Amino acid sequence: PAVTAGNTFLMKPSERVPLSAMMLAELANDCGLPPGVLNMVHGGHDTVNFLCDDDPIRAVSFVGGNVAGAHIYQRAGKNGKRAQCNLGAKNHAVILPDADPQSAINQIVGASCGAAGQRCMAISVAVFVGKAKELIPQIAEAASKLKVGSGNTEGVDVGPLISKQAKDRVTSLIQSGVAEGAELLLDGRNPSVPAGCENGYFVGPTIFSNVKPGMQIYDIEIFGPVLACVCVDSFDEAIKLV
Repeated sequence: PAVTAGNTFLMKPSERVPLSAMMLAELANDCGLPPGVLNMVHGGHDTVNFLCDDDPIRAVSFVGGNVAGAHIYQRAGKNGKRAQCNLGAKNHAVILPDADPQSAINQIVGASCGAAGQRCMAISVAVFVGKAKELIPQIAEAASKLKVGSGNTEGVDVGPLISKQAKDRVTSLIQSGVAEGAELLLDGRNPSVPAGCENGYFVGPTIFSNVKPGMQIYDIEIFGPVLACVCVDSFDEAIKLV
């Protein structure tokens, strides 16, 4: 949208996963976007501060975690820049009693565990209305059949988390769900992985039921293959919850 509106664009991808953004830049170049319209810089905290402070940059947009987003929003705003920060996504899916069972199971498992849950559009909360809750054990069973391993291996469904820190954070949140009284139907903290992957940062599909608002696994963006299942009696109650 920035380029379409006539602006030049300076992109800073995550320093941990820059390749997709670099490929997009290469595709834009191959499509004939003039030199200097789309530009890319790499780096960490210092690069972020430069983008927030540099006067010719008039607007900043960010998608990511709460801590980094709050810093960017405050620093860019202090320098008179327009700032748009989308933080801490907690996406819900509502499953109604008349949903096609197999389709609902497949969609929820894929949306919660795809990319190991490391995407802003991952479904981390499933809200089941009425008798739709009968699907929860089947979702756990289907998720248990997903293969965990190296993402570049054929047949693997769930790859590793991005870092040890990410793995530790996700497993800590899983433990908090247990401690706060949710029912752990499928525990992915010690998944079975192929030989050679034993030291990787793997967390397998994890399914909780009897989750309530106020629990950390409900309130916090987990960014891992963890699904919190909530049960309500009516569609209106589901909408109010979402």
